[in-house]
Amino acid sequence: MKKLKAVWELMRLEHGVMIAIAVLIGSLIAARTFPAFDKFILTFFTVLFLEASTFALNDYYDLEIDKKNKRVDRPLVRGDLLPKTALYLFFVLFPLGILCSFFVNYTCFIIALITALLAILYDVKMKKIKFLGNFYIAYVMAIPFVFGAAAVIKEGSSSFEIHPAIYIIALIAFLAGSGREIMKDVMDFAGDKEEGVKSFPRYIGIRKSNIVAACFYLTAIIFSLIPFFMSRYDMYYYNYYYLAVVLITDIMFLATSFQLLFKKDINMKIHRKFTLIAIFVGLIAFLLGTFVG
Repeated sequence: MKKLKAVWELMRLEHGVMIAIAVLIGSLIAARTFPAFDKFILTFFTVLFLEASTFALNDYYDLEIDKKNKRVDRPLVRGDLLPKTALYLFFVLFPLGILCSFFVNYTCFIIALITALLAILYDVKMKKIKFLGNFYIAYVMAIPFVFGAAAVIKEGSSSFEIHPAIYIIALIAFLAGSGREIMKDVMDFAGDKEEGVKSFPRYIGIRKSNIVAACFYLTAIIFSLIPFFMSRYDMYYYNYYYLAVVLITDIMFLATSFQLLFKKDINMKIHRKFTLIAIFVGLIAFLLGTFVG
């Protein structure tokens, strides 16, 4: 059981499940119905395999810096798994993820391929320049919605015909993801400084980094309200079921923003988990708005 738990932690499979839910929501919003079972399975395993493999590669390359940052939540740091295990998992799961995307459709294959190549670039090089790496991670949180919508578009349709709510939810995910990554930079400041990693706090300082992270969350709140007030987002337009649930996310983001803006010393680890829950509640809001209201 200990090994299985360590493998789960290495691959961050809870993230894979959340990404799969995001893909499903993208499909549901675009098609207004549950996608065909074969496409659902293929998209699910595409994101699960690519997420798991790139997280494994991430921990392999981050082993030394994670040791300096005392990341005992990482199984390689604890010694529960060997570094070569992470490499084996990457080389098995990564091509399987790309293969699954190929059988969805050409658009999904291109999205998956570009995202997967960016993931490797991030693990190997980009994370050393966290100013860029942060926005890559935020992109990874946003693209599943577009991927899910692309999986169910009719043949010959353009991706620009995807429901506009897809782009709003992707943008909210990007903004929230950017905020969470800057908070992580603050958490890892000491180790990053020692390793020469160029993070937000090293450019502008911890205090200003907290302010920037808060601004991302506050902007996400503003965009979350747009579908409720604009008729082009038909199923969310004056949908009070959507509004009631999305306001929970907004209140959680607002609470974290106040902490970042007005407190000098906050528990970043707890608030990053708090914002992850907020994002999950936001996913439920968009999913609920698809069927109710």
